[in-house]
Amino acid sequence: MNWLLVALGGSVGALCRYGVDKAIAFILGTTVLGTFVVNVTGSLILGILVGTAALKSNLPPNYSLFLTVGFCGSFTTFSTITVASVRIIEEGDYFRAMLNVGGSILIGLLAAFAGLWIGRNAF
Repeated sequence: MNWLLVALGGSVGALCRYGVDKAIAFILGTTVLGTFVVNVTGSLILGILVGTAALKSNLPPNYSLFLTVGFCGSFTTFSTITVASVRIIEEGDYFRAMLNVGGSILIGLLAAFAGLWIGRNAF
C-alpha cells in the first residue's frame, strides 16, 4: 500500500509541477522562474508537513508518505535547477545561472525554515 501511495502522490506532484511551470512560462515567458517557484513552494510545503507531523499530526504514516515522499518529492526537483543553470551558462549568462542556483538554495532554505516554524507553531 505504501508504494501505491508514494506513486499516487508522485503523480499528483508531477502534474502540479508541470502546471505551475507552464502557467509561469505563459505569464512571464520563462520556465527557469517556474522551477524556482516550484522548488521554493515545495520547500515551504514540505517544511509545514514535517513540522506538523513531528508534533501534532494524527495523520497515519502512510498518508505522510503520500504527501512528503510522493507529492513533494515529485513536485520539486534538483535536476531541473542544475540543467537549467547549465543551459544559462551555455548562453553566457553566468550571473543569472549563479542567481538561479544560489537563490534556489538560499530562498529554499528560508522557505523550509518558515514551513517548519509554521508547522510546529500554527497548527
